[in-house]
Amino acid sequence: MNRPLAYQFDRSDADIDPMIGRRNAARLRLSIPARIVTLSDTRRCILIDLSRTGAQIGLEAPLEKGKNVFLQLAGLDEFAEVVRADVGPNGGTNGIAFDEHLTDDQVIMVRHYSESIEANESLALRREVRAWVTGVE
Repeated sequence: MNRPLAYQFDRSDADIDPMIGRRNAARLRLSIPARIVTLSDTRRCILIDLSRTGAQIGLEAPLEKGKNVFLQLAGLDEFAEVVRADVGPNGGTNGIAFDEHLTDDQVIMVRHYSESIEANESLALRREVRAWVTGVE
């Protein structure tokens, strides 16, 4: 008889958490600038996605697993631990887990912030072009 895969593990392994490496909450897909602060430095990063329990960030040089960090953007200041580090040819990504879960309101605030970034960048570019054309600094 074929049993579902969930039942095919040895019961002596019952103490192994099947959720290790799995996401605990739905992710909000983003691609917005943020800042990561460690004890030794502050780096700019890209917030790739965000959930109530953690986030994925892109950095020029990913941080090592186990490092404590502080994620800052749009009024959000959260302590986290690096739980995953992936290095690629042009930088890499880190998965971070927040010390305290975010509220739904905090996630929604970040979503609204990300939606306003494009509009704000377009407006800033228009102002720069207008200042250049008119010669006003």
